[in-house]
Amino acid sequence: MVERRFAELKTFVLLRMNFFKGKTTIVRLQWMIWIAVFLIIFFSLLPEDGPGHAIVFSTTSVAFYILVIYGNIKFLYPRFWETGKRVQYVIGVIILLVGGGLGRGYLLIWLANQLVVTASQRETMTFSMALNFVIAGVLNYMLSFVFRIALAYFSLKQQAEEILLQKSQAELNLLKSQVQPHFLFNTLNNIYYEAYREAPRTAALIERLSDIMRYFVDESPKDEVSMQTEVSFIENYIALEKIRIRHKTDITFVKEYNAEARIPPMLLMTFVENIFKHGIDKSSKENKIEISLIQQEGFLLFQTCNRIHPVASKEESHGFGIENLRKRLTMLYGTKFELNIECDGQTFTAFLKVPIS
Repeated sequence: MVERRFAELKTFVLLRMNFFKGKTTIVRLQWMIWIAVFLIIFFSLLPEDGPGHAIVFSTTSVAFYILVIYGNIKFLYPRFWETGKRVQYVIGVIILLVGGGLGRGYLLIWLANQLVVTASQRETMTFSMALNFVIAGVLNYMLSFVFRIALAYFSLKQQAEEILLQKSQAELNLLKSQVQPHFLFNTLNNIYYEAYREAPRTAALIERLSDIMRYFVDESPKDEVSMQTEVSFIENYIALEKIRIRHKTDITFVKEYNAEARIPPMLLMTFVENIFKHGIDKSSKENKIEISLIQQEGFLLFQTCNRIHPVASKEESHGFGIENLRKRLTMLYGTKFELNIECDGQTFTAFLKVPIS
């Protein structure tokens, strides 16, 4: 079953990747639109004005459209309207439309006088002509919002495609690690039964290792797991870490929670990992760790406290784990969480408070 799903998903991802490589980007789409607009104007002018004049006038018109549309959606709207500066935005739009419209009008009349008409037929700008050019700018201004909505829709559609591809790729990578996982678990179980007769303590550690690996395969890909599952994972991790410490470690783990409550997987492990990475002196007999996990009034309170040892404090620690945890918490809970780190020179305390259902 897993192998068939793996093959199906691999085919799907390859097809998606091939499609994604060849599909139109937003920039390419805009180039296509403006080229199409240029060609429409060019071929409408070509029969009467000829190719040279049609190119000049088409280029001028397209440049004006680009000025009005992008001047609004890329500069004025995000810089003034979206920041609450409505008066400045209106003034900017008026300057853009009047200035752009009159500039386009004077330029077109000048080009016509230079390239098309004779000296006796030359035109000058009149009020009605100037008004028409400004009105044309207003129409382009209104069209800019349609253009903006179209670009936003295309961008969201493209992001959705990318997210779908990433999700499929992630699922494919997960399935790669899950091909015949039962072989590994069954092998560990066989080793466990063999070891149980000769070394029961070793067998118990093998069982914990098997549970941890099963957690990574079956539980960690989920959006949420039960509190009991998460706590069991932490306890198994602590048990395996303790065998690497030369002397006995005093670990206190206070637990008061609803076993059926749900929590994102691996949310608490950063603190526990940091304890054994930076808060343990393997040569000391005075390692003391305090961990508390308490569910209270709709919140989960998790705290770890450990002594700071001279050897551990000298180890290089950039805090990437805590920083990544903070980013993940922001994505999951927005501002509805607390994450505090305190270090007084002798003890290191980490505290996390998140809502829980």
